[in-house]
Amino acid sequence: MARRPLPRILSTGSAQIARSRELARTAADSATDVLHPLITITRGLRRLASAGWRRWTDTPKDKRGPLLFLVASVILVVALVPYGPLLAVITLMAAAAWQGRDRGQAEQEGPDESQTQRLQSLYEALVPYFSTAEDPAPLYAHGGDWEKVFPAYEFDETGRTTHLVIRYPAYFTDGEAESRARIEQLLHAKSGRGREYRFAWDEEGNHLTVTALPPLPTDIAAQRFVTAPGETVLGFTDPSEVQRRLPLAYGEQQRDVPPVVWRTGIRSTEPHLLVVGQPGSGTSTLLRSIALQALRYGDVVIVEGGGTGEYACLTGRDGVLAVECGLAGALASLEWAATETERRLIAANRARQAGDPPPDDTRRPLWLLLDRPSAFTHIALADGREEPQSLLQVPLRHGRAANVTVVVAEQFDTTDTLSDAVHRHTRARVVLGPATGRQLEAVLGMRPPTTPVTHVPPGRGYARLGTGPVHRLQVPSAPDPYDEATSDTDRQAVLALLPPRTTPADGENLPGVKTAAEEVAAEAAPAGAVTSKAVPVETVPAEAVTTGAVAAEAVTTGAAPAKAATTEAVAAETS
Repeated sequence: MARRPLPRILSTGSAQIARSRELARTAADSATDVLHPLITITRGLRRLASAGWRRWTDTPKDKRGPLLFLVASVILVVALVPYGPLLAVITLMAAAAWQGRDRGQAEQEGPDESQTQRLQSLYEALVPYFSTAEDPAPLYAHGGDWEKVFPAYEFDETGRTTHLVIRYPAYFTDGEAESRARIEQLLHAKSGRGREYRFAWDEEGNHLTVTALPPLPTDIAAQRFVTAPGETVLGFTDPSEVQRRLPLAYGEQQRDVPPVVWRTGIRSTEPHLLVVGQPGSGTSTLLRSIALQALRYGDVVIVEGGGTGEYACLTGRDGVLAVECGLAGALASLEWAATETERRLIAANRARQAGDPPPDDTRRPLWLLLDRPSAFTHIALADGREEPQSLLQVPLRHGRAANVTVVVAEQFDTTDTLSDAVHRHTRARVVLGPATGRQLEAVLGMRPPTTPVTHVPPGRGYARLGTGPVHRLQVPSAPDPYDEATSDTDRQAVLALLPPRTTPADGENLPGVKTAAEEVAAEAAPAGAVTSKAVPVETVPAEAVTTGAVAAEAVTTGAAPAKAATTEAVAAETS
């Protein structure tokens, strides 16, 4: 059967409709151009009428009569003046035309010349990485158009990019870390060094979003954070990374800041922490901040391998069981901690078998803070003694069940001296100070989504809890209050968080422990008058230090190591 042709109205109707629409659009544009002055004057009259009505409604009722009289007088004078009505109409039309003009200035569409040049240079730099010779329709080609690969971009007042969305071809190997690292390094160099950039790879949509991050606040002082037992604030991060906010005090003001909270205890998946950084990066400040928070609910044992007296302010405080700077004291404290961990496990197991709750002496958290324990390694080998890190195996392996938490701080150049138990059981990691991508990956297990910078303030770094994401971190300021370089504001903030001094049961102060009045006077005195009061343990005769007996007695009683085993008490007795 032969096909019948369509009616002429159906075959040519679409063309006629399109032509009619074009004619109507042209007529509307012409009418708009012709009537534009009338539209402008009408808009101006409406604005003038609205302004007059607002002025009438804002005028008090007792003053509306004089206002009406004034307006009527002006109208009468205008009517009596020769050519007054004509001049009044001309003046009114001119005012209406001025008020009805398009006030909104036409915003500049697209980037300016310098921004266009920056985007073009960035496009040319990406051509070798996002193009191949076999691509029949390449997105990137020398001399190509950058507008089709940069769908969104933003610039700051200096002309540098703050937000950029980049399209890349589907054959780019965005699943390989090395390929992505090359692109991130290139974008960091071309977008402006000295800032941190966050890279968000959308592998499904073949889009890369580059965002310039603002610097983290460095004016957060040590204070009592609003946290529950078992929660420790390591520092603060970007608002887009965490949902929680902590109210912080800034003098008389308060501000909500997103924290990085580390949860410890029996149900913690990351019971122990490893802190790695460069000298002066703030590792001791982080340990001091952790100690101040841990003393609210638990006991603390501090072992300092550097011997610089960073934790002298905690000596003799309530809840601080020991602050050791020598090898003998460190071995005694860690040996007691290992035995205490075993005692807690046995006591908790017996209570569970009997159907009773765990004893009270096993519920109170015990914190072991070790600052640079590798400094004791060569000393222990030279003296033929046991290496202190070998005593950490029991607290690290069974610390979560026994409510014992271990925090180790070490420097990059000595991380290879840490024991396998420390590397294996410290699932929470923090890196402070400048570090390369390989160093960050070696400690954190993955590279951060931001570009590390060369110059950072103290306490600045990255944190990763277990298998979670890597967060930018800024440690709160908790410097040594006995340091002369500490400001008075930070010194008072740390001293306000310190527990009171411990007094023996007989009411007599231990040697080197001040009374309340003496403590207040010492804190008011210059910081230099309180330093250098510790005596190395190696200078004390062996018969004057019965560390093994002290540790054994503390284990059998389930109590903390005696204060007499500390270096200060030993020095006072021998003197």
